[in-house]
Amino acid sequence: MLKHLVLAASVSLFACNIAEATELRLSHQFAPNDIRHKIADMVAKDVAAANVDLNIKIFPSGSLFKATEQYLPLSRGQLDMTVFPLSYAGGQRPEYNLTLMPGLIKDHDHAARMNDSPFMKALEEIMAEDDVMVLVHGYLAGGFASKQGCITKPEDVRGKTVRAAGKAFEQMLEGAGASISSMPSSEAYNGMQQGILDAMNTSSSSFVSFRLYEQVGCYTPASDVALWFMYQPMLINKTTFEGLTPEQQEALRTAAAKAQAYYLEEAKREDVASIEPFEKAGVEIAKMTPEDFEAWRKLAETTSYAAFLTEVPDGQKLLDMALEVK
Repeated sequence: MLKHLVLAASVSLFACNIAEATELRLSHQFAPNDIRHKIADMVAKDVAAANVDLNIKIFPSGSLFKATEQYLPLSRGQLDMTVFPLSYAGGQRPEYNLTLMPGLIKDHDHAARMNDSPFMKALEEIMAEDDVMVLVHGYLAGGFASKQGCITKPEDVRGKTVRAAGKAFEQMLEGAGASISSMPSSEAYNGMQQGILDAMNTSSSSFVSFRLYEQVGCYTPASDVALWFMYQPMLINKTTFEGLTPEQQEALRTAAAKAQAYYLEEAKREDVASIEPFEKAGVEIAKMTPEDFEAWRKLAETTSYAAFLTEVPDGQKLLDMALEVK
């Protein structure tokens, strides 16, 4: 009888320990070989190794929520975590369109300074209103690719149907005479293959992880000059985070800090590394000059920047905060 009681107590204690373990669901749109999945995997592994009864289950490639539909379930607590291009939620929060504004970021080190600035703090206050908080900050650079003809300056997109990530780039490209076909980067391969798209811009990482070198004739990568920078953080539901134990929160923060440092260095490396698969596929490589960059930025000021200021209350204040980061 005593043995049975001891066994029952042991089973009960074991079950109690199992119940205490927390599992968080992390969803994103990216392929398993993509840097953004690697960031998620790093955090998940480091948190598991911390032994704080916290596990992160990753759902890659849009397998849980569609690419552009991660923010709303995150804010409602239906999803715990995501790695997400924040401008995808520009429809809900137009302020987020500044995180993919042409010419606003000059290079990766500038992006890192943007992550640690009053501008970013202002964005985090907006996220908090939606019950969302940032764990890992990160910007990725990108370029252009086209099925026919290279794209380095505004006139190169005239008459082309182009996929652009984010409203601000769409407005600028329309100003240059392009037609816009909106879709996430995860659908661009099929868009190119089916003749829906003539050209596109996206991150260096997405160009490679989605094998877009198989569909294009010319690639203009991010180099000394990069017009395209997009904020793509790891986010967590704020209430979910605050409901974790102090040990679990600390494990997440420690893992996130390590992942953020890796994110910055890997983002720099991937711009250069992205060129090789295009060259191997026989794709022409073009280069944007500083003069090309200035032509795009002047166009953006009269299209994207101007539209942002008319659409966002106090938009000038937020834009000025971003422009103050040097």
